[in-house]
Amino acid sequence: MKLAKQVIAEELNMFESHFKEAVKSRVALLDRVMQYIVKRKGKQMRPMFVLLSAKLGGAVNESSYRAASLVELVHTATLVHDDVVDDSMERRGFFSVNALWKNKIAVLVGDYLLAKGLLLSLNNKDHMVLEILTDAFRLMSEGELLQFEKSRKLNLTEDIYYEIIKGKTASLLASACASGASTTFSNAEDVNRMKLFGEKVGMAFQIKDDLFDYGSQDVGKPTGNDIKEKKLTLPLIYTLNNTSPEMRRKLIHIIKNDNTDKHKVQFVLDEVNRSGGIRYATEKMYAYRDEALAVLHQFPESDVRNALEELVRYTTDRAY
Repeated sequence: MKLAKQVIAEELNMFESHFKEAVKSRVALLDRVMQYIVKRKGKQMRPMFVLLSAKLGGAVNESSYRAASLVELVHTATLVHDDVVDDSMERRGFFSVNALWKNKIAVLVGDYLLAKGLLLSLNNKDHMVLEILTDAFRLMSEGELLQFEKSRKLNLTEDIYYEIIKGKTASLLASACASGASTTFSNAEDVNRMKLFGEKVGMAFQIKDDLFDYGSQDVGKPTGNDIKEKKLTLPLIYTLNNTSPEMRRKLIHIIKNDNTDKHKVQFVLDEVNRSGGIRYATEKMYAYRDEALAVLHQFPESDVRNALEELVRYTTDRAY
């Protein structure tokens, strides 16, 4: 992400101050939690997509910074809520908010972040940005609920999987690019193109995340964790749909009944690898990446476009 950080170095510094201001609270407890969150922020890919998408259309402005802050507020809120739902004690190698302050406070913190984001846009009349992000939040909730509904039966099809990740992951990256673009582009067609670009990147991003479950890298969660949580991701879906009936029954039995047995979970991981599930998911990930780049290349070449391309390639080449 070297070029991306160079191209928007000044804008990222400005964003930092905007975001810190956006999460300030007059409640001492909330302020402590917010400081903890800000200090342990991740790679900030979504704000980078917002700012680069804005810069592709013109000079980054105050509305662009507010859009980046709203995206980061929504994303952080969903992570805090996800940790409560998943009963996760860690986030990016640090204690999660619910681990330190318990579930009730974590839920309220997530609600607070969402409220701050909505008010940030409303108070500044950023109605288009607000509309884009509110729709993304709806899609994220629907995607998560669809995953809960379908995963129980362990008969997830590939089409439903794409529908799930389009909602729960790709919609936020799509809204990040569209909201940034909406603050500088005057043409609705260009904003929609950037939304499609972000969606394709988001699909590739989630498939990469799912592939980490079958690797050996330390990425902040144990290998086989999705299987233990009975989450059907693309490598496993492919395997279940392209193996013998006997092996399918065996794999489903392990996922349903023996998903805490590390040896049997390893058997599933090995079978997914042997059957070509990893290779197939990797090919699909690169196909979405290439579709995203095809949309991006509809814009004239520039340092900003090159930085966005670098960021896209990072999503599929990253080691964590």
